[in-house]
This record gives sequence, C-alpha cells and structure tokens, in this order.
Amino acid sequence: MTQATAQGITPNTPKTGAEALLIALKNNGIEWLFANAGTDFPPVIEALAGAAPGTMPTPVTVPHETAAVAMAHGHYLVSGHPQAVMVHVNVGLANAVMGVINAASDNIPMVVMSGRTPLTETGRAGRRMTPIQYGQEMFDQAAMVREPVKFEYEMRYPEQGGVMVSRAVAAAMTAPRGPVYLSLPREPLGAEITPSAPADVTPRPPASPAAPDRQALAEAAAILSQAANPLVICQRGDTDGRLAAALSALGAQHGIGTVAPFVVRNLLADDDPANLGYAPTLTREADAVVVVDSPVPWIEALHAPDPAVPIIHIGPDPAFSRMPMRSYRSTLAITGDPATTITALTQAIATPLDVLAKRHAALAKRTSFRAEARQDQIAQARRSDPMGAEWLSHCLSEVMDEDAVIFSELGLVPAALRLKGPNRLFSNPHSGGLGWAFPAALGAQLARPGKLTIAAMGDGSYIFANPVACHQIAEALSLPVLIIIKNNAMWNAVRRSVALAYPDGAAMRANEMPLTALNPVPDFTAIARASRAHSAHVATAEALPEALAEAVRIIREEGRAALLDVRVAVSDAH
Repeated sequence: MTQATAQGITPNTPKTGAEALLIALKNNGIEWLFANAGTDFPPVIEALAGAAPGTMPTPVTVPHETAAVAMAHGHYLVSGHPQAVMVHVNVGLANAVMGVINAASDNIPMVVMSGRTPLTETGRAGRRMTPIQYGQEMFDQAAMVREPVKFEYEMRYPEQGGVMVSRAVAAAMTAPRGPVYLSLPREPLGAEITPSAPADVTPRPPASPAAPDRQALAEAAAILSQAANPLVICQRGDTDGRLAAALSALGAQHGIGTVAPFVVRNLLADDDPANLGYAPTLTREADAVVVVDSPVPWIEALHAPDPAVPIIHIGPDPAFSRMPMRSYRSTLAITGDPATTITALTQAIATPLDVLAKRHAALAKRTSFRAEARQDQIAQARRSDPMGAEWLSHCLSEVMDEDAVIFSELGLVPAALRLKGPNRLFSNPHSGGLGWAFPAALGAQLARPGKLTIAAMGDGSYIFANPVACHQIAEALSLPVLIIIKNNAMWNAVRRSVALAYPDGAAMRANEMPLTALNPVPDFTAIARASRAHSAHVATAEALPEALAEAVRIIREEGRAALLDVRVAVSDAH
C-alpha cells in the first residue's frame, strides 16, 4: 500500500481545481478535450501531465479555435457522445463563438471552456504574470456566448470543478440539447482542494425525454387519419437513427411520406418508399402537415401551406422558444421526443384501406418522378463544361460504402445523392457559420477510424476553414479524410441572393458582381501538399470518377488525407 492510498488518496482523487474539472469530464463520458492553449492553461497542462491513465479526457492540440469547436460538433454527429473544447481567455473565445453558434443552431451538446485572465495581481498562485493578462481582462467575458449556450458559469473555488462540470453536461444533454460554457480563472484551477471541502466528480444524468400528451396525440391522429395527402417535414434526426426508423414505419403503415427541405442531417435511405426527397414545394400539395423538429420547415414567402391546412408541430421544444422570430402557423404543438412521438402517432392513426392504397400509389408516383428527375439532372450536369454540382454529388455517393458519411457545406446537391441510410449526410447548420465542414469531418474521423469520411465544400468555405490548420490536424492525428472543393471561383451563395433580390438590377448586368469574386483562386492543392496530403485538380466530368477512386485508394492504403479541387459550373439553383 502506498502512502497516498493509506491517506485515502487514489489516482482518481483530485488535488486541484484543474484535476477535479478534468476527472469530472471523463466521468461524464467525455473522451476528448479539443484544446487551443494559452497562458491560462498551466494548471490544466500540469494536471494532464500527471494524470493516471484513463482518468482524464485525451487532449488534442488544435491550432485554431473554430476547428476545435467544429471537431467536437462532428464527433457528436457520428458518435452521439458530447465532447469538450477549451480555448484561451477572451481572444480564444472570440474565435470560438461562431462554432458555438453553429452548435446551438444544430442542438449539439458540448462543453465549451475558456480560461479567464487571473483575477489577482499578487499573493496567490496563478496571479497575473504577463502584460496580456491585463489587456485580456473583461467585465463580462461570458457575454460573448451567453445567448447561444444553454448554461454558463464561472468557476470560483477548486472544489467546484467536479459538480460544475456534471451540471453543465447534464444541461447540455437534456433536450433540446445544446452547448454549455464554463469560464475558468487560473486561481481556482491551480488552487489545492482541502480535506474539509472535497471535490465531487460523480456524473449527473440528463433529464429523461418528454413523453407526448395523449389528448394531443389523439387529436393529431384524427387529423392524419382523415387526410388524403398528409406530409411530414423533417430536417434532422437523432444520432442513433431512431427517428428515421419511426418515419419509415409511419410511411409503410399509413402511406405518409417525409420530405427534408433544407436538410441538416438526412433521415431516410434513398430507396425508402416514404422518402419524398428535399423539395420544399411539396407543402403546397398537402392537406395536413406534420413538422418534426425542423427549425425552418419552409420559407413563408415562397412555400407556405394553404391557410386551411392543419399543421402539427412535434419536438422537444416545438415552438423553438429560443428562436427570436418564428411565425409558422400551428394547429397543434406536441412536446415530446420526436422518435417516441412519431411511433405513438403511428399506433394511434386509423387509415381506411382505400385511402391507404391511394397514399401508397401517390408515394410510388412521386418516387418514380424524383428518380427520373435526378437522372436528368445528373446527365445534364455531366454534359456541362465545367461540370455541374449534380454530377459531383452523384459521383461522391457512388464511392460511398455502407459506413461512409459526408459533411457538406455549400458543396453538394442532396437530391443528386443516393444515400444508403440515415445520418450519411450532414449539412452545415442554418446558422451559416462558414468553415465548418472540414474540421467537423476531422472530428468524425477521430470518432470512427478506418471508415470513409468526406468533407465537401465550396471554395469560399474551404478558405474559411483555416485549411492550413485543418491539414496540420489531419496529418498530426492521422485522420485521412477526403476533401472535395467545389471550385466556382466565387461566393455563389451571395451572388444568388443578389439575383433573387434584384433580378434585373445593375449587379446582374455587371461583368463581375461586386464582393462575390474569388479570383485569382489560390492553388488549393498546394495547401494540402504542404501537410503531405494527396491532392489533384479535376477539370472535366469524365476525369472525376477516376480521380475519386485514386483518392479513396490512397486514403485506405496509405492512410493519407486526399484533396480534390474540382472545377464546377456556377448555378442559379444551388
């Protein structure tokens, strides 16, 4: 027996605030600490260096804060487990804020932490020792992230490290899920925990999912039983695929299809009879609509259903109460876990046999029409010079095996993909913080080594991703992702918004629209080669399949990341 054990101290007993914080993170199921370190980190670094194996999260050095947050985001999407991020005081937090906004928009649970300038100047361990610790002090550092996070707290005493983390993780994982923030001054991180005030590092469970109200379910079932052409709108599912399975069963048993306009996480396999694709215009044909956990089910000015159509909203917060303005009509709003609620609704609906036959026939007709339209779009995009994004999307889905996933940021056309199941496509959140797809794919690859992970993005989004940092991460951590750049040499999303607002305006007549061009385009392949990644230019549609096959071969056989800079035509549609 060692002297420490004789005194009741085990390798898992925290001696400082930093140790309590890190042990509690691990005890709450957090495996990785994505960190961009600064002068506030010494207690954390010392704790990690002296930790017993397996008692603290594995630290990951990330050379840019936006990449750190996006890696935690991507990891959760494929694993279902929250992770932690730590950045450097106010300046590091400022860089991380965009990623936190993305996580909040996408209901991603993560523990975001930043150091805080030391509170004291003399007399305490951790006191101020450099000029920047004066320049980085703020009256209210947490104000930068207070609006998008679910919970925030500033650590004050070392023994708080454990319970503070456990409360934060429980809040993050309680539906609707989302990021939380902890501010960490250096003094309590470095202070010793006294026997009179021991640290509690045990986890706290999140709240159990809400069950739907029976009366509301009965009303919703009555509406859907009587409808001739009901429609489900759903933009995202859960990481376990429970909601996808429930929607598939709803379609099979009652002939109710699901459409995923402005998709964030795909739900149904492409060949599922209930899959109606991604077109928001289907709302105009429906005589009853079920909106499942979809922040933006349609654009009010373009796709709003007829005023007489009943609309049922379902979700952990069907009113999206944290969204400042959301005026969608509602006949019923049912609070409940989406998968549980859809399953209960499936059991409660009574569809007459003649109506069921007509619904299934209508679904089959729409499926056939969608397949024909896809083939036409792909063929036209293949003939285009440069190629259209539909051909790029089709070719990517052709190289995807059963386990492959794509992170798309203004890079792909979902309707041109043939996805084999739920959670194969992750699109950038509606918050629109760019530079997300590449580092999110890195986080996903870390969670699922040996499986194909693709990051497909526009040229502007690639620049936003801090690609030098991301390629360094890919090489340092051996994360061989496939990076696809849809290169049209402009901010096409900006150009399209101008075209929509001023179709006959001066900007559309200009030889070059102001504030949209990215010429001269950098040699993106050189950036990738700087970190020993495979890279190649692809200029023609016919060259793309072979280039993709070679990139995937290098990923699988050599364990290197691969980048393809693909020249793609400018489109008014996407």
